[in-house]
Amino acid sequence: MSEETATPEVKPRAWLPFLPAAVFVAMALMFALALMRPGDPSLLPSMLLGKPAPSTTLPPLEGYTDGGSAVPGIAPAALVQGKPVIVNFWQSSCAPCVGEHPLLIILTEKTGVPLIGINSKDPAAGARRFLNRYGNPFSAIGVDANGRAAIEWGVYGMPETFVLDGTGRVIYKQIGAITPEIVDNVLVPLLAKAK
Repeated sequence: MSEETATPEVKPRAWLPFLPAAVFVAMALMFALALMRPGDPSLLPSMLLGKPAPSTTLPPLEGYTDGGSAVPGIAPAALVQGKPVIVNFWQSSCAPCVGEHPLLIILTEKTGVPLIGINSKDPAAGARRFLNRYGNPFSAIGVDANGRAAIEWGVYGMPETFVLDGTGRVIYKQIGAITPEIVDNVLVPLLAKAK
């Protein structure tokens, strides 16, 4: 006599085909909520705060003179002058850079602190045109043609401004354009204290 083997009937799980779609919807909601969360990019931390600025050597802006004098590039000694120094990363095609440029001129006039410009990933002709049109607040301009210096400094985007103390240590970082409020309430008092 043969004994029949009873195999249990496997019921298909009706929800299984919908699992990938449910995971996708859950992830999309998480990303959407993260994007809608308010945030100020200027509050992003800087790994350089309290540390020495990167040793930066950059060539001058080719063909640029200010009042008939050549404007030097950047050597590491320019960042360690025994007094505070401001370093500003900018591009000629950057609209916020255009907006903050008059404030950089005002800042140097108010404080007397040297301002060093780093022109990053910008055609020389565009940078010269920018400076000829809006004026030159920079005591030195270094050309960061490939963006390497911006990476070393931890730059998120243009413009960004750093304040260094007399030893070349980063004491402040501004992500994005400076405003009149930042000039008067943050930078001028900070530079006065750093002197």
